[in-house]
Amino acid sequence: MEQLYFLAQVIVAVALGAVVGWQRERQGKPAGPRTYALVSGGAALFTVLSMNAFIVGENARVASQIVIGIGFLGAGLIFHKGNHVENLTTAAGLWLTAAVGMAVGVGYYILAVGSTLTALLVLTLNDRGLKKISKD
Repeated sequence: MEQLYFLAQVIVAVALGAVVGWQRERQGKPAGPRTYALVSGGAALFTVLSMNAFIVGENARVASQIVIGIGFLGAGLIFHKGNHVENLTTAAGLWLTAAVGMAVGVGYYILAVGSTLTALLVLTLNDRGLKKISKD
């Protein structure tokens, strides 16, 4: 029964990650719902495992490795074209989505949902408001 609860946590993380990915896909960005969902779900799964399957005290090691691994994944997305940097927001979004997955993994659902909504707000403001300001 406990493992069904853990599976539900991963499913919640996948859904929250997909929401952020859906917004990015609508903007024509390279990583969409599947990528964000898998990153968030993977982070949740690693977190659930670290909280329940390892020796007490080792949990932080797993969490730190998630952060490092996602940083590596994000770095592979970022590239330069002359003086222009591309996919930086995508990399940051994946990093945040991994944190959302970790929050779900430890049972902090309000924090996870609130962080997802905040990310959507930031991405929407950027897409609508800040681009207009930067064009002026």
